[in-house]
Amino acid sequence: MALLRGINVGTAKRVAMADLRALVEDLGYGDVRTVLNSGNVVFSAPDAAAVDAAAGIQAAVAERLGVSCRVVALTAAELAAVVADNPLLPAADNPSRLFVAVLADPAGRALLRPLAEQDWAPEVLAVGARAAYLWCPDGMAVSRLAEAVGRVLGDGVTTRNWATMAKLHALTDAGRS
Repeated sequence: MALLRGINVGTAKRVAMADLRALVEDLGYGDVRTVLNSGNVVFSAPDAAAVDAAAGIQAAVAERLGVSCRVVALTAAELAAVVADNPLLPAADNPSRLFVAVLADPAGRALLRPLAEQDWAPEVLAVGARAAYLWCPDGMAVSRLAEAVGRVLGDGVTTRNWATMAKLHALTDAGRS
C-alpha cells in the first residue's frame, strides 16, 4: 500500500527532503519518494502499519529533525478518491491556483459547511468526503477563502495545489494502475 504523508511545515519550518526520506526509511517504510520540496512523502507500508504511520512520522520529525508539525496520512486509495472527486476541475484553468485541503479528520467537513454556504466569488469552495477544494484565481496569498478555511480548520488540514496532488497521485500504486 502506498501512503501520502503531508508534512505541513510551512515556510518557517524547513525540512530537507533528503532528511525526510531518510527518516521515513529509518522507520521501516519502503519505496520512499518525495515530491520536489513539497513536504510530501509517498511510500509503501504493510496494512498494519498504516493506522499508526502518521503519528509515528510526526513524532520522529519532532524528535529527530526538531520540527513540530502535523502529519496527515492518506492511503493510495484515499488519495485516488480525493483526486477523482474534485468537482472544480471544469472551472479551474490554472493548477497552481486550484487547491486541495486534505482533512486530518473527515469530521472537519462539518466545520466547513457554513463556509460552503457563503458566496466567495470569484473564489469557489467545494467540500468532499476527505478534502475541501478551493479555486483561488488570484492565488492563495490574497485569498479570503483560503484564510477562512485555515482559520476554521487550524492544523487539522494540509493544503496542496492541484499540480502537487496530481504528482503525488501519479507516484502511488493507484495512480500507476
